Amino acid sequence: MERTTCLVVGGGPAGMVLGLLLARAGIDVTVLEKHKDFLRDFRGDTVHPTTLDLLDELGLGAEFATLHARKLDSIQLPIGGSVQTLATLKNLPGKHKYIAMVPQWDLLDLLARAAEREPSFHLRMNTEATGLVRFDGKVVGTAYRTTDGATGELRADLTVACDGRDSLLRAAAGLSSHSWPTPMDVWWFRLPRNDTDPAGAIPIVSNKRGAVLLDRGDYWQCATLIAKGADETARRGPVGEIMRTMADAVPWLLDRVDALTSWDEVKLLDVKLDRLDKWYTEGLLCIGDAAHAMSPVGGVGINLAVQDAVATAEILAAPLRSGTVGTADLRRVQRRRTLPTAVTQGMQRFLHARVLRPTLSGDLDLTAAPQAPLPIRVFRRIPIIRSIPAYLLARGIRPEHAPHYARRP
Repeated sequence: MERTTCLVVGGGPAGMVLGLLLARAGIDVTVLEKHKDFLRDFRGDTVHPTTLDLLDELGLGAEFATLHARKLDSIQLPIGGSVQTLATLKNLPGKHKYIAMVPQWDLLDLLARAAEREPSFHLRMNTEATGLVRFDGKVVGTAYRTTDGATGELRADLTVACDGRDSLLRAAAGLSSHSWPTPMDVWWFRLPRNDTDPAGAIPIVSNKRGAVLLDRGDYWQCATLIAKGADETARRGPVGEIMRTMADAVPWLLDRVDALTSWDEVKLLDVKLDRLDKWYTEGLLCIGDAAHAMSPVGGVGINLAVQDAVATAEILAAPLRSGTVGTADLRRVQRRRTLPTAVTQGMQRFLHARVLRPTLSGDLDLTAAPQAPLPIRVFRRIPIIRSIPAYLLARGIRPEHAPHYARRP
């Protein structure tokens, strides 16, 4: 029978950060990742200042710098034919006054290299968890299947589900959740970027299209909104309609109206917003999207997942080392991370109701307005008000720091 002290299911940001931190605590930890590598297009590529701080604390900041991330330090909004700065991150406290944009697979490879230097860390690619293993009602590990067809069981003192919004382990545990309706799904695609284009993050709010363009240097990573459940019907039309409606709102895109040639270039994100009532059961803890699926608004889901992982390692390292980890310890993790999760989801629900739903219904069109609406003009003119959304977006509520045992110069 195979055994580890902590079994982490899912090799995303939460899983890899948790695996690295626990391994630096000397805990035997195994991470299962069902894919052969981390290469998945249109994963969230935002690395927030709190995660950049964490990488510095772990001694990985210099290595991350070699990835040549694109830095987003402003949020701009097309209004009345011009692009206006809505918020800036340049006044944030701390060293990192920007959000780094880097392919997520590069970040995960960096974390994997660092973790594999620890003798108690084990990463098993091509290995998918297929169900929970229980003994006397307690979760004691998972069953797994590899891509070559081999099956088995891996037992653990604690299993941590980091397997995303469609978490198999969360479903198998039967944990109840509360969900909120979302007005939209999202199409992800890439566009060429010209040197003369604006820089940073560019939201588009018009009566035909709600979208955001994320500056990735030589291309734009684009997310455009569609009404919830409208993907199948919309794909019966021409794919070029996406760019035509975006160019109507943002004229500097007119030279790229033919950039999309196939629906295969457009990936669908099924937007969910929910939170488990209880993130744990005996022997199992859910964190990240497995505990609280986030809307893509603000790109904060990755940051919340990483912060969950740091808090989990800080709280659980000692009981895992002593072999005494129990539900009271798991409850402490949920208590620690509920406030930042609830506040962030509350902000997202507000934006869904006040901005995204009116955009999708055609009731809000900033690109055609002669000037910014009064609330936006007031927002831009009062520095203390203007700094709040930037701080919440970039640093969030209750940022976590690397445990002392995991820090390196």
